[in-house]
Amino acid sequence: MKNILCIFLFSTQIFFAQNGFEKGNALYEKGKYSEAVEAYNSVLQNNQHSSEMYFNLGNAYYKLNKVAPSIYYYEKALVLNPKDNESLNNLKFANKRTIDEIKVIPKVGFAKLVRDFTGIYHYNIWGWFTVGLASLFLLLFIGYYFSQITVWKRMFFVGMFISVIIMLMTVSSAIFEKKYFDTEKPAIIFAEMANLKSEPRDGGKPLLLLHEGTKVYVKEIIGKWKKVQLTDGMEGWIESTAIREVK
Repeated sequence: MKNILCIFLFSTQIFFAQNGFEKGNALYEKGKYSEAVEAYNSVLQNNQHSSEMYFNLGNAYYKLNKVAPSIYYYEKALVLNPKDNESLNNLKFANKRTIDEIKVIPKVGFAKLVRDFTGIYHYNIWGWFTVGLASLFLLLFIGYYFSQITVWKRMFFVGMFISVIIMLMTVSSAIFEKKYFDTEKPAIIFAEMANLKSEPRDGGKPLLLLHEGTKVYVKEIIGKWKKVQLTDGMEGWIESTAIREVK
């Protein structure tokens, strides 16, 4: 009885989530962007997250001329779907509305090549590739073990060898991508203006005045302060309440 109740509650939750998502889409189409935001947020409150949901939220906030939230949700959409061209394109338009013009230092070298490759898929996808290859290896091993024909045994053996090589690549990619996901902590400034300071304390002359929508990377936390790095490599301390972490 308890299992049936759990299934019913789960199904009901999914139904209302889909209903809220569709309601938000309908409101967005009618130009009721504030109401659409409320509908989408009601779905997020039920822990129903998706790249499409974040993308639509970013669009709604963009229409409301709210720079920081629009950038924030486009970034969250890209966390779940890094190669989503629509989110990437709309993020570029949203970034044009920011005040700060901070250069982005491109990454170079072997680490960039590895990241470009592993970043094609989420680490969970790499994990599923590994599971599939492990299953394939098992099937090939069974074929190799039971086959009585020399040519087939050789083909199964070669297939096993190739599947192991590719599986090592997918395992390494999953580990690398998971580590990257855990260590990189992007955040968006939500405060209208925020001071970047050389030390985690009140007072003193700020290094730089930042504005809403600017992207930073969180490196360290001390009390109410967070050490952040800008996209040009500059580092400083900012109050935690001024930013919101993307993941």
